[in-house]
Amino acid sequence: MRLRKDAKIELLKRVPLFSQCSKQELASVAAVADETDLGEGTELTKQGRPGREFVVLIEGEAEVRKNGRKVAALGDGDFFGEIALVTSRPRTATVVAKTPVRVLVITDRAFRSLVERSPSIQGKVLKALAERLASDDL
Repeated sequence: MRLRKDAKIELLKRVPLFSQCSKQELASVAAVADETDLGEGTELTKQGRPGREFVVLIEGEAEVRKNGRKVAALGDGDFFGEIALVTSRPRTATVVAKTPVRVLVITDRAFRSLVERSPSIQGKVLKALAERLASDDL
């Protein structure tokens, strides 16, 4: 079942990165996010490859691997992909679906446009990026 725009907004509101966004900002994010269902074992990102999307895990579980070793587990509301998009660096980790997953995907072009149009979202993304790089998770 596909999410309606209001349901996407409610989901995005629970994602730490977007939790302090206004309803208008959330609507902007929801408008550019595509919903996709993927099977268990699907590689969602690959370490070393260019980043082309930002992903929010709606439901399901995924595993983060660096150099073949598990470094984190992801669940509902977790997100990844912002480091490669903001820094233009290759993906810092591989993420694999451990169960069937439903995700919201925002393409690199839509992501960049979104953060350029909304300084408050840009600030939140940069803060999340700094926290991730400091903790070296993804």
